[in-house]
Amino acid sequence: MLIFVDMTNVQLKTLITENHTISSTYLLRDVKVDCYLPAINNPSQLSLLLVNDGQDLVTMKFDKILDTLYQHDDIMPVLCVGIHCSTDRKNEYGTAKYLDYKGRGAKAALFNHFVFEELLPFIRKTYQITSFKEKAYAGFSLGGLCALDIVWNHAMEFTKVGVFSGSLWWRDKDQEDEDFNEDTDRIMHRQIREGKCAPWLQFFFEVGTQDETADRNNNGVIDAIDDTVSLIDELEKLGYNAKHSIKYVELKDGRHDVPTWANAFPTFLKWGWGVEKEVMD
Repeated sequence: MLIFVDMTNVQLKTLITENHTISSTYLLRDVKVDCYLPAINNPSQLSLLLVNDGQDLVTMKFDKILDTLYQHDDIMPVLCVGIHCSTDRKNEYGTAKYLDYKGRGAKAALFNHFVFEELLPFIRKTYQITSFKEKAYAGFSLGGLCALDIVWNHAMEFTKVGVFSGSLWWRDKDQEDEDFNEDTDRIMHRQIREGKCAPWLQFFFEVGTQDETADRNNNGVIDAIDDTVSLIDELEKLGYNAKHSIKYVELKDGRHDVPTWANAFPTFLKWGWGVEKEVMD
């Protein structure tokens, strides 16, 4: 049985931020979620964006980012839901069908059940919205990998995914093994290679040039960039058009941290839900 507790309610100029706690029977823990609800008159025009590592949204003052975008009429209305991670983050996030080479991601399938069978029904009931204009998912680092894995394996549910500094290195074989092959042993890359194109899906990837220093194949490109670009290659081979379906943002001096993701998030929101404005002569 789920227990819902409304913790706080903060009103800004263009949105309300509400904090809830969901007692999950799948994860056996209380899950904190922050809901950023724009002020709208027509709920049928509302899209939904789920975001892993919702605690990072609090750190980056996400409510102020949204407030600014809404005040300038830069984006269409989006209900953003930040899902706070647990102390067992490396097991709840990851890829649901495959563990990594250290056995991490053991609760990823349970996290999937939480999203679809507990979180989404809670959102619909709480805000009395039977369906959204569209649904999207985003996340940071391992949370970004998790978001991509969920969208890829439940393409009928979503239209967009945002991956910020994604842990796309996630692999089921240690790179120190003699027979390690990054072309076949990176789990998300393999899932895409063996999957089918869902032409309505759109992908946003952000990576910083200072995301890390590791360069496992010694090609002069850090792994964070290498893994992201090669995953985009897999999407293109499957039939996705880079111009219309994929947005890649490489931030010079960007790091694997919340300030970098905060700088990139408005670009993601305007890419996904931007308002087209007339250019005056």
